[in-house]
Amino acid sequence: MPIDPAVVGKEMAPMEYSYSPRDAMLYALGVGATVEADDLKFVYENGLQVLPTFGVIPPFPALMGIITIEGVQINPVMILHGEQYLEIRKAIPVEGKLITKPRVGALYDKGKGALIELDAETMDESGDVVFFNKFGVYIRGEGGFGGEKGPDPGNDPPDRAPDKVVEQATLPQQAAIYRLSGDYNPLHIDPNISSLVGYEKPILHGLCSFGFVGRAVLKEYAGNDPAKFKSIKVRFSRHVFPGETIVTEMWKEADDRIVVQAKTKERGEVCLSNSAVMLNL
Repeated sequence: MPIDPAVVGKEMAPMEYSYSPRDAMLYALGVGATVEADDLKFVYENGLQVLPTFGVIPPFPALMGIITIEGVQINPVMILHGEQYLEIRKAIPVEGKLITKPRVGALYDKGKGALIELDAETMDESGDVVFFNKFGVYIRGEGGFGGEKGPDPGNDPPDRAPDKVVEQATLPQQAAIYRLSGDYNPLHIDPNISSLVGYEKPILHGLCSFGFVGRAVLKEYAGNDPAKFKSIKVRFSRHVFPGETIVTEMWKEADDRIVVQAKTKERGEVCLSNSAVMLNL
């Protein structure tokens, strides 16, 4: 089997990430922030605040970096980003130098594929953990090895109408903006590449949709205050095309827990499922 079960617990080389206020503002624009009053503090250096979902950017190289781990011999084109968990441990500064230490947290047998969970702690220069990520990396064709199936995804929407619904239009050039934050996969900009894998045109980054959904919950349930945003967990179900409208449905299941589902308005397909945001009360 190309994936050795002994990879669980193996660590990747630490990764440094330095950024400036410009990077935080560019990320905010990449996930749809505007110059309207509610968003201005995320795109303007005067009183700048960092969107919580920016926390996926510094450790992102670890996602494809799994192919460098001894015991993981896979074809990169078979990799899909299936799930994402982000937990904010400390207020994200508007600039600084961070160090991420990724490790393989788990390996699950999903039948037609394998799921590697990659854990990543990102620390500031004082050694404090600023945020923690868990990347769920699905590798097509690598299942059936007899391993544990893993936990159910959970976070199913309740059988009632959403408490709140937010529609956010993406720009035709949304992926072109988002990729400048570090994900240069040509699938998201080159029509020749996207057609090779079966898409009629380039698709939006999953973590871009993730950022849109995070913004919707931040505004509706946290008063647009990043300090109140504790964590977000999502499952990437289907793609979004740049220019489509993301409809985020939200159910308040507890004072600190919001179950979330997102779909495309134009095609009605669920793009983020089994998702939830936890808040700091």
